[in-house]
Amino acid sequence: MNKYYTALAAIAAVGLSGCATVVNGPNLDYAIDTKPDGAQATFLDGRSCTTPCELVMPRKTSSRVDIVREGYEPTSVLVWSKTGAATLGNVLMGGGIGAVVDGSNGSNRFLSPRPLIVRLAPLGSGEDAVLLDKKGEVIMTVAEHNAEAYEKVAKQIGDAADDVPMAASAPVDAD
Repeated sequence: MNKYYTALAAIAAVGLSGCATVVNGPNLDYAIDTKPDGAQATFLDGRSCTTPCELVMPRKTSSRVDIVREGYEPTSVLVWSKTGAATLGNVLMGGGIGAVVDGSNGSNRFLSPRPLIVRLAPLGSGEDAVLLDKKGEVIMTVAEHNAEAYEKVAKQIGDAADDVPMAASAPVDAD
């Protein structure tokens, strides 16, 4: 009986290796929306659409999206490729084989923020562009998001990460 379970576990481990590749694939549909609609969203690789829209994006590549609409302040948002929680399960269930397969093609990653919903700031208003959740609630300013994502994204996109609005970092308490 133990041989049966051992064989079953081995088959499952091999069968589940790279399961994010099977389930997710290396690309994802990335939704972009703005308030108001009708803004031009352009990624570093040249992909572009008019909001609301959806683009097929590689999971493993961080980027920057520049958003422009007449009558509103232009803004740029850093889009961060993050490792998904399934990676740990892949290591535990597949003995690491799945993690290697999924890691090599990005299937174990997701883009953040997702979906990307930005409330644009009217020209001259002094307001900041903000990220919204699916319910339309403010998550944070675009500048705050960019400050949080900068270190991770800059490793992949280099100097292109520098030309974005960023909030000043909060002072660190010495205590």
